[in-house]
Amino acid sequence: MFDQTNHESPSALRLAFLLAVTLVCAEPAHAHTAETSSGLLSGLSHPITGWDHVLAMVAVGLWGTFLGKPAIWMLPVLFPMVMAVGGAIGVVGLPLPGVETAIALSSIVLGACIALALRLPLRAALAIVGLFAIFHGHAHGTELPASANPVAYAVGFVFATGLLHLSGIALGALAQWPAGRFAVRVTGTAISLGGIAFLVGLT
Repeated sequence: MFDQTNHESPSALRLAFLLAVTLVCAEPAHAHTAETSSGLLSGLSHPITGWDHVLAMVAVGLWGTFLGKPAIWMLPVLFPMVMAVGGAIGVVGLPLPGVETAIALSSIVLGACIALALRLPLRAALAIVGLFAIFHGHAHGTELPASANPVAYAVGFVFATGLLHLSGIALGALAQWPAGRFAVRVTGTAISLGGIAFLVGLT
């Protein structure tokens, strides 16, 4: 009996040890999953909760459609890529002056380009979009929730931004018809006026 007890005791200890390790490992994994989920959802929702962001991002897709190939895909691809860089700058806490003003100006400038049917060279269009993307990204990065996973958050707001660009591209398809071109230019005017309203609200 004594020998049998001694024989079974190490097995029981090993079982207890494995159970403890499993519990310890499972808790961080659960917390990490929750953190990732929270970050992704926060990133997805953040771009669509501020009209200043929505207007500018729709304008990028709309202007790209108006400019035609290759701008129709280059502008919507460039914006999220540069915005992610700006987001990283914001996450690490590096300051960037005039962020809110630049975001308001992005709607004013991009909306005006659409309203005026302005056909800039591709490099100039990319430079304008890239510049504004840094400020939009920085704003997203500095507003990262404390409990959120930064990588998941970045994936979320880049994906949501892409969807907003696509909506602008879809709207720009109306420009195939005369009445549609008029509607697109009116939309550009509305975007620009919205930017002016945001700019005035900052003062």
